[in-house]
Amino acid sequence: MNPWWQEVVDTLEAEFSDLTDASELTRITVRLVIAAVLGGVLGFEREHQGKAAGMRTHMLVAMGAALFVLVPSMAGSDAQALSRVVQGIVAGIGFLGAGTILKGNGHDTSHVKGLTTAAGLWMTAAIGTAAGMGREATAVLSTLLALGILSLMPSLVERIVPIKKKPQDQEQP
Repeated sequence: MNPWWQEVVDTLEAEFSDLTDASELTRITVRLVIAAVLGGVLGFEREHQGKAAGMRTHMLVAMGAALFVLVPSMAGSDAQALSRVVQGIVAGIGFLGAGTILKGNGHDTSHVKGLTTAAGLWMTAAIGTAAGMGREATAVLSTLLALGILSLMPSLVERIVPIKKKPQDQEQP
């Protein structure tokens, strides 16, 4: 082979050498897939409720958070460095969540929408972070608890405190 081409091949091999063996590839794949699937579970529930941030958004947030902690840990970062990465994820997801919150305008300025979506994205990032750090059981348990909160709590609250009808919705005798 031409020495120039050999140099190109050697460089490409070096660039893709972060996957050293089959167990490392499996570990990375499992963590990223678990993060994406768990994010998708929460996203499916939100999409089913007609919310703007659905499956794709939640899957990307979870997988992104997993990747942000997975890469530095693979590179041998210490606990302090990983702590700073997690802090960055929390701050970054805060900006994403803030973009989903809308405050009513006009006459009804007390109405705020999107807080649950923002909190759900925040939770999804935490779940992705747990999966990326190899805490898959914690990520699954957290997903189940979050799913319970998102899907069961509205009906439970409605049973305990029925929604009050607005004066124009009440029937006239």
